[in-house]
Amino acid sequence: MAELVYDKDGRLLFTEEMKREYTLLMPMMLPVHFTMLKHVLELNGYKAELLTTNHRGIVDEGLKFVHNDTCYPALLVIGQLIDAIKSGKYNPRKVALMITQTGGGCRASNYIHLLRKALHRAGYDYIPVVSVNLSGLEKNPGFTLNFTLIRQMAYSMLYGDLIVLMANQCRPYEVIEGETDRRVEKWVNRLTAEFKKKGSFKSSHIRNNFNLIADDFASILVKRVPKVKVGIVGEIYVKFAPLGNNNLEEFLLSEGCEPVVPGLTDFIIFKCDNRVEDHRLYGGKFATYLGAGFLKRYLMKLQRYMIEAVKRHPEFRAPCTFGHLKKLVRGYLGYGNKMGEGWLLTAEMLELIDSGVNNIVCTQPFGCLPNHVVGKGMVRKIKNNLPQANIVCIDYDPGATRINQENRIKLMLANAQKAETAASEGERSGEKQAVRLSG
Repeated sequence: MAELVYDKDGRLLFTEEMKREYTLLMPMMLPVHFTMLKHVLELNGYKAELLTTNHRGIVDEGLKFVHNDTCYPALLVIGQLIDAIKSGKYNPRKVALMITQTGGGCRASNYIHLLRKALHRAGYDYIPVVSVNLSGLEKNPGFTLNFTLIRQMAYSMLYGDLIVLMANQCRPYEVIEGETDRRVEKWVNRLTAEFKKKGSFKSSHIRNNFNLIADDFASILVKRVPKVKVGIVGEIYVKFAPLGNNNLEEFLLSEGCEPVVPGLTDFIIFKCDNRVEDHRLYGGKFATYLGAGFLKRYLMKLQRYMIEAVKRHPEFRAPCTFGHLKKLVRGYLGYGNKMGEGWLLTAEMLELIDSGVNNIVCTQPFGCLPNHVVGKGMVRKIKNNLPQANIVCIDYDPGATRINQENRIKLMLANAQKAETAASEGERSGEKQAVRLSG
């Protein structure tokens, strides 16, 4: 049994001995990306388990230990972790809980303290909590974010974005059911295995992998019948996590739609861009400005490689560059608006409409004020400037019923169908008029 070690402030540490003996439990957000993260942790000597549970009991556990005025993602993440400990699947004396800590203005920075408070109330004070952060907020002898691990995590996010982008444009149309998911699993395993090899992080190798991924998904046998495309934006957890949005992507697929979900790459670049804008607006350390600017430019270069790979197949929708997103939001919000998803959320809605995806679900968790400002708060202005926009804002919280959420989305889809029917009739009428004139 590993000895429990505390720091000078009384915080239970995750020790090197625990690294050898304990299993790290990870809450789920992005299924593809986080599966790659789990493999990356295992490559670096950790035992990791990704929690894929998705049932009402998780909400109930969260409500027991987290005040219901706290944001919904915190309630779900903490509820999922506590539910896993109580499930009997794990030895509580041999697990540690992993959670991200942003260090920013979002209440996500406080999740870790809420989690420790919940563990205390549930009688699990002996379970260590590991903070994953780049701000130096908490350190543990048994968990170190070294350069290799950070790089592997970052590339997992980039590769994950491309895999999800291609898969979402194949799954609704695949002829052989399950073929898309088989390709996803193949690439997740192949890419994380490559991280052990030399040269796996060279730009030329990454660019080649992007091309191979795009080519592989483009080879899937599909039948591209007309489907309503629906964009999903919102607070980062509820936007991506099936637990947070009641399996929204699965629901849209069942309604005969194609889900369009902006990736995580723009959010990562957005965080770098925030540091650059902070220096421009408020000053600060010049070294931080230089470092953030360098990382931003490097990530934007990789993003261009990804976009180029997708554009090799014209039948697929390629995302726009971060620079284009930033131009689109000009006149709507200032670049200093960075709490939560900040101006990026509004920009994602504008980019979806700009690329022809006029139907959007904006996912809003209870208690996330920044999301309500840059999400629901911007809908009227977007519709005034872009009348074709068909946006519905859906609240996700412990008291919201799934049937009510889905009925509101169905109403949005009905409006989308009407718009498409009217557009088709307009095209046919125009063709008939052209034929009469030519005659």
